[in-house]
Amino acid sequence: MRFIKLGLISVVVFALLITAFSLMIPSQVRISKAIDISVDRDTLLNQLSNTNNWKNWYPGADSIQQLSEITTITDSTVIAKQSRAESGWNLYDAGIPGTLTVQWYMDFHLRWYPWEKFSSLLLEKRYGPIMEKGLDNLKKRLEK
Repeated sequence: MRFIKLGLISVVVFALLITAFSLMIPSQVRISKAIDISVDRDTLLNQLSNTNNWKNWYPGADSIQQLSEITTITDSTVIAKQSRAESGWNLYDAGIPGTLTVQWYMDFHLRWYPWEKFSSLLLEKRYGPIMEKGLDNLKKRLEK
């Protein structure tokens, strides 16, 4: 009986320590990538703001069951929302005539659960290469 009681107390204390440590991890995480593309603003905005065009450059967009919903479109921003994430593209003048810098960011909104907080440490590894490939595909498509 003493071993069972000690085991239960140990499990509870360990779970509380893990939870307390996970609370130090931010509940909002942003991953951001950028690239310079030589293209006019309207052509670039058309590729970003029309989800039908995403399959041409966004890795995996042709097989995604539920695409993001575009919520905001301005002359320099496109924002798409998913359940607990937001994806956005900001356009900046690159300082070179005819060239724009495209910043693609993903904001993840996490709950307090320890497994979600700890999994957020791997989001850059999971989504970073996909975002870089997508921006490269977009650049190749638009600079033909």
